Amino acid sequence: MASAEVARARRLRAAQTQSEGRLWGELRGRRLGGWKWRRQAPIGPFVVDFYCPSACLVVELDGPQHQDQADYDARRTRFLERHGLRVIRFDSDGVWGGALDHICMSILSACEGPSPAGR
Repeated sequence: MASAEVARARRLRAAQTQSEGRLWGELRGRRLGGWKWRRQAPIGPFVVDFYCPSACLVVELDGPQHQDQADYDARRTRFLERHGLRVIRFDSDGVWGGALDHICMSILSACEGPSPAGR
């Protein structure tokens, strides 16, 4: 992995949004179904918000800036899917709008339940 990608991921982790921080609090330490997550993980030329290698799943929180970058997001999603990953997206406002439980259940469902390693 190129050092520029690692440096960019580190900067993004240090400058995470409040929504990312709140969702990370639910995912970190195998808290959600025993799945291991990485945040601001470099994958190819992109850095994704959350990545679970075991489930081949990427979770993206889309804030207001994503309305202006739909083409970029579509290219990025195609790249990730070509590399065997599933991508699910949530509106970052949902983390604060009372939908955090629904978001977590949707993520767990996309992982197909609890981690086999966590049993």
